Amino acid sequence: MTGLMMPSNIDKISDLGEKKLIKRLLSKSQNPQIKSLFLDELSIKSFSDDAALIDIGKNYLVTCSDMLMAYTHFPDEMSPYQIGQKVVTVNVSDLAAMGAGAIGILISMGLPRNMKLLEFDQIIDGILDACKKYNMSLIGGDTNESKELTLCGTCLGIVKKEVVMMKHGAQVGDVLAVTGPLGLAAAGFKVLINGSHKFNNLDIGTKDLVIKHALEPEAKLDTGVILANSGSVTSATDITDGLLSELGEMMDACKDDIGIVLNQEDLPIPKVVFDIAHISSDNPIEMALTYGEDFELVLTVKPDQFEDLKSRINLHKIGFVDSSAKIKMIDKEGNTNIITPKGYDHLK
Repeated sequence: MTGLMMPSNIDKISDLGEKKLIKRLLSKSQNPQIKSLFLDELSIKSFSDDAALIDIGKNYLVTCSDMLMAYTHFPDEMSPYQIGQKVVTVNVSDLAAMGAGAIGILISMGLPRNMKLLEFDQIIDGILDACKKYNMSLIGGDTNESKELTLCGTCLGIVKKEVVMMKHGAQVGDVLAVTGPLGLAAAGFKVLINGSHKFNNLDIGTKDLVIKHALEPEAKLDTGVILANSGSVTSATDITDGLLSELGEMMDACKDDIGIVLNQEDLPIPKVVFDIAHISSDNPIEMALTYGEDFELVLTVKPDQFEDLKSRINLHKIGFVDSSAKIKMIDKEGNTNIITPKGYDHLK
């Protein structure tokens, strides 16, 4: 008998969700292991990472793919231009997490038959402007008819073998850090979902700021390259599905049991996130830890090299690595609580 046995109460992919479904796919595809001149040991490990590594000598060709669909990824307030930008950004963010520089992107498009030509042109303008921002090219793709707008990007980058960053590698005692604020995108989506009239008392500039974070995310490509070349980073990933979810994946990727201790007071959550959470009756800590879409990088750093790295790049220390095999958070009262890795999971 081939394939994996499933419990009788699991018969739909929605019973697993995206994360477990990918693990299921990987367990099938890596047994027996495929041998190739272009796949070394680290290449094999990268199958479950942010991007795949292809051995091309002194460097790795870094490849990743992300699919975006109108129903789940493009709110009504997102313009066609912003849609074009985002399909590039989500892919480039995966390159940033590996410390790779961008080469180019292929984009396949499923287009509704009745789409206005102006909308199509605006999507392309967004794609091309985003490519220019990240110093890369649109190098190909495909078009087809689809009932729902669907964009799939396949991005190519390059990184020196000795500096590539991956999800595994964190060591007990490492500093845990993020490259920027948490929760701004979540706050922006709360404003969009609830209607801006609910937030009339908020300064218009503040509302524009959080909405911009939601609709026009930026990948930390240059930051990723600097971090990789520093030699100080032991593991890294980008925060797209929520910080807790990404921390869980970093723990799972490690050969040895590691845990994460977060300090609530050190989380870089802007005041506006608390203000918006209060108005929308949400928990601001949960917004910052589980919502995702911030496109910052989360990384572990050798403890004796953190301060030097922080002097060269914007970093926020939010905790450290221990050997507990759990994620814990020290709250403002000094209490330590075990928390569950969770975040956005497609197909659930």
